[in-house]
Amino acid sequence: MASLERTFKIRERGSTFGREALGGVTTFMALSYIIFVQPAMMSDAGVPFAGAFVATCVASAAACLLMAFLANYPIALAPAMGHNVYFTYTVVLTIGLTWQQGLTAVFIGGCIFLLLSFFGFRAKVMEVIPDSLRRGIAGGIGLLITLIGLEYAGLIVGSPATGIKLGNLHSPVTALAMCGLALTLVLMALRVRGAVLWGIVGTVVVGLVVTLAGTTKAPLLNLSMDTYDSLDPSGSMLALDFSGFFSARSWLTVMLTFLFLDVFDTVGTLVGVGERAGFLDDQGRLPAARWALFSDASGTVIGALMGTSTVTSYVESAAGVQAGARTGLANVCTALLFLLSILLYPVLAVVATRHVYKVGDFEIAQYPVLAPALIVVGSMMLRSLARLQWDDATEFLPAFLTIVLIPVTFSITEGIAFGFIAYSLLKLVTGRGREAHWVFHLIALILALRYIFLPPVS
Repeated sequence: MASLERTFKIRERGSTFGREALGGVTTFMALSYIIFVQPAMMSDAGVPFAGAFVATCVASAAACLLMAFLANYPIALAPAMGHNVYFTYTVVLTIGLTWQQGLTAVFIGGCIFLLLSFFGFRAKVMEVIPDSLRRGIAGGIGLLITLIGLEYAGLIVGSPATGIKLGNLHSPVTALAMCGLALTLVLMALRVRGAVLWGIVGTVVVGLVVTLAGTTKAPLLNLSMDTYDSLDPSGSMLALDFSGFFSARSWLTVMLTFLFLDVFDTVGTLVGVGERAGFLDDQGRLPAARWALFSDASGTVIGALMGTSTVTSYVESAAGVQAGARTGLANVCTALLFLLSILLYPVLAVVATRHVYKVGDFEIAQYPVLAPALIVVGSMMLRSLARLQWDDATEFLPAFLTIVLIPVTFSITEGIAFGFIAYSLLKLVTGRGREAHWVFHLIALILALRYIFLPPVS
């Protein structure tokens, strides 16, 4: 105990061992949905499910431990929601890179972020991005995640006439997802800690009851445990493809997008959780920020080598802080729970049950247990829009374009690009160009020229 006290300065920060343990468990409960969602997302891109699962748990645990011992903060890390969407649905399924090339982009971006963090350049990079666009990007990614969740639930399906339409609400799979969504929303409204996790558990329970009762034509959950008896991560580990990556289309755009998302997501989380925990100094700076960023970037590098997308700091860490966590000891508890999850893989894999069927020319993949979590997590990412400057058209209109275009184009990159271009244009034509850094205007110009002279990515 004495060595833990010396390492984490528990009493100095006004905490106790019990509070740190409770905070670590609470944080894990708040973000544990990623254990189920991430492998499903990555497997859509072709990554072996078992490998993605092990990579998620190991990379998350490693990053949490680095944050604990290097920065001594109770800020947990795991594969980022939004980044996994970009990896699977834009980089692999739209642009056409292989998942090995996608992991290479994540790895290179993580290495660059590692250097930026170590040498303190990250703060300067942050200065050129307007606050309104940061909020717009977060909101747009949130809507994209919600859209995917609605598709996973079967609440919306493809339509040749309108693009999307309401799904079959009488489908047992969709009904299960709706029950799970209703349960999760009720738990959140009642402020139940770990509402997303308990919503997943509740959905599984309902699915098990219906499946075992045999009241549907096909089982709602796949209970064939022998299907998931292998935890061999070799299929995704060290699978980087450097030779193919640099000859692939749009490789530079993909790599820079991963870097951009990692950098700015991390900063917002560190500042937000740090402020709630009382870590910020009088000038609003986060002590040990360099090591916190270094831990975050290291997690991304480890994750890419293991076989998963960008690892980043999680805003759900605020739940652990609210429960009393103030030191890295809470992160040690969270890391141990991530590793313990590997042993429970055969049971946890039931959560990733997938149903595939066709409606006309559209193939629909449903994940009824995961869908409610995605819908709710997407809504959480819209909170930052409350502080958007809605009375200034040069601020909210570019953010609005970003928010809308990310989900409707199914591309984070395009939403960001249009937001940059619109922000620069509106500031310049209103004589307020100096409100944005000249580097920002240069980036906006390059993005505009990309649309004019380069063929569209399809």
